[in-house]
Amino acid sequence: MNFLLIEDNRDLATNMIDYFEARGHIMDFAGDGISGLHFSSTKQFEAIVLDLMLPGLDGLTLCTRLREAGKQTPILMLTARDSLNDKIAGLEAGADDYMIKPFSLREIEARLKALVRRSNVREGSTVLQVGDLSFNTEVLRVMRNGCIISLPPIPLKLLELLMRHSPQVLSREVVERSIWGDSPPDSDALRAHLHILRHAIDKNSDKPLIRTLRGIGYQISDE
Repeated sequence: MNFLLIEDNRDLATNMIDYFEARGHIMDFAGDGISGLHFSSTKQFEAIVLDLMLPGLDGLTLCTRLREAGKQTPILMLTARDSLNDKIAGLEAGADDYMIKPFSLREIEARLKALVRRSNVREGSTVLQVGDLSFNTEVLRVMRNGCIISLPPIPLKLLELLMRHSPQVLSREVVERSIWGDSPPDSDALRAHLHILRHAIDKNSDKPLIRTLRGIGYQISDE
């Protein structure tokens, strides 16, 4: 697999590169945020390992810029910060996973492989699956627990967006930009469409899949 490591600690970077290359992976390296943004924007990688504290451009800003540019490469964020707010900030910026230093290189590898598998399923499959909810994007058929669910066009787009990024939490801004581009509707429109979607998907189930994280964003997950 081909990874990009963006990390300013040279000793840590050397250890990671030696470990991954010994196990047959290719790992490119950037020692600061500006170089990391350039590499990640101009080359294709299967996943990115991104340190939070970087010279030139910090990891949160770098991650946000990549997501705003439409880059969907899986990102595993590394940091010495272990507070809940720091984790939420990383995930809200667009990171797919989050690990606290110090960490096991074996666990880093396992998590990266899981992110790549999940990404390949999202990009290559026409059938999206979260728990007992499935969405065939070719025929626009939504089913949960064997029952077909009918949805209007906008809630259908919302469902596909959330399922393709599951279990990632998407901010309101990202959702609105993905659905309506640069001309989002009034502030209550998204809330109304989400209400329709949640009612259709979760009304007959004991296990809700769609969640609103107040002040953070929206998620669909079976976890």
